[in-house]
Amino acid sequence: MGKRGIVTDYGSEELYPGDLIAYAARQGNRVRMSDAIVEKVTARIVDGRLRPMLRVRPTGTESGFVRRRSLRREWISAEHVRLIIPDITGERYGQ
Repeated sequence: MGKRGIVTDYGSEELYPGDLIAYAARQGNRVRMSDAIVEKVTARIVDGRLRPMLRVRPTGTESGFVRRRSLRREWISAEHVRLIIPDITGERYGQ
């Protein structure tokens, strides 16, 4: 095994801190689509397998009728994530 490599979304777009993404978030028995900004990209061992993980900060833009109670940061798996706009915060290129 070599080094970790690059974390990508399901469309093979590379993910970096500062990117705007869309992901599936659970709300009770339902699932809604939610937008978030990536804060940290890493890999963790979950159930004995190395999984790409993202620390995200939700923006508040999401589907569904019930609003999200808090915009707390959360860890999500990168397997059901799609990149919307790369480097929206300007962190990567120092804008």
